[in-house]
Amino acid sequence: MEIYVGNISFKAKSNDLEDLFKSYGEVTSSSVISDKFSGRSKGFGFVSMPNAEEANSAIEALNEFEFMGRRIRVNESRPREERPRHKSHGHSHNRNEKSSDFKKKRDFWEQKSRNSY
Repeated sequence: MEIYVGNISFKAKSNDLEDLFKSYGEVTSSSVISDKFSGRSKGFGFVSMPNAEEANSAIEALNEFEFMGRRIRVNESRPREERPRHKSHGHSHNRNEKSSDFKKKRDFWEQKSRNSY
């Protein structure tokens, strides 16, 4: 079972989560999610426990538990929701479209410069 752990300390590491949960049963993986640019913790993570009974016991015992100075939120992880892609804000993401626009503009200015002499 995949378990979501929220409101964790920004100092917490994956092995801290594993140590916390392994007293309730086998932990197959643990991870603290970090920002891809800064590398700083986002304050949440995930723990995987293969035995559902042990996982539910850990969820019940650790939800609202004070861990590393913060009251953590623990529950069964939900599937990630699809998020809409960012809007382009007027910028084309199609290389062919960009190059054809460039060519049109280049041709316009070349024609204009030829006619001005």
